[in-house]
Amino acid sequence: MSDSPREFHKPVRRPAELFDRLFAADDPAEVSRVAHSTAQALLSRVRADPTVDVVERLVAFTDDHGIDDIAELWSRSPARSLPGALWRLYLLQLMIHDDAATAALLFERGRVEMATVDPVVVGAPAPAGPEELVQLIDTILRGLFEGDFAVALDRAAAFCRVQASGSTHLADDYENTESERATALTTRALRLSTYADDLSAAAALWRRDALT
Repeated sequence: MSDSPREFHKPVRRPAELFDRLFAADDPAEVSRVAHSTAQALLSRVRADPTVDVVERLVAFTDDHGIDDIAELWSRSPARSLPGALWRLYLLQLMIHDDAATAALLFERGRVEMATVDPVVVGAPAPAGPEELVQLIDTILRGLFEGDFAVALDRAAAFCRVQASGSTHLADDYENTESERATALTTRALRLSTYADDLSAAAALWRRDALT
């Protein structure tokens, strides 16, 4: 990977024209069918032959295309399903790419405060700066397509727990001086904790060959 500093930016949003007609009727059964079938087809095809350039294009998908196309496919899927897990991994990646400095701040605070193995499971350097966290989340996402899928989910769940811890402790710091910021951090911590639970559950289901 290049040693030059990476420019963190919001990905370009492009209209998901390919799926407009498909979801026009908003039929929940059809949406669910398409979400599950596309997730399973994508994962099985890439994992069967994880060509480097294909994997890298999938890892960089939100940088190149934004989140809209993926949202059309997977955002309404149950959290503890294959498309739901993929959706949460891409959202987590987007969150870090979009504001890597804040992600690094929260991660470091959580790493220092936690007394669990989660920072070790994540596999990040200590301390981890913005660039290291971008590389880390891309490595975790890459692991979905060419490594142990359950391990990748477990690493992502551990990452969410570390970030949630950092958000919670920073919220406590700001509670008496910047209540709105404290509330935003508390909300973020709750969302990350929920993601962690969902991703851990998805990893357990994958190991039982029950993640569909």
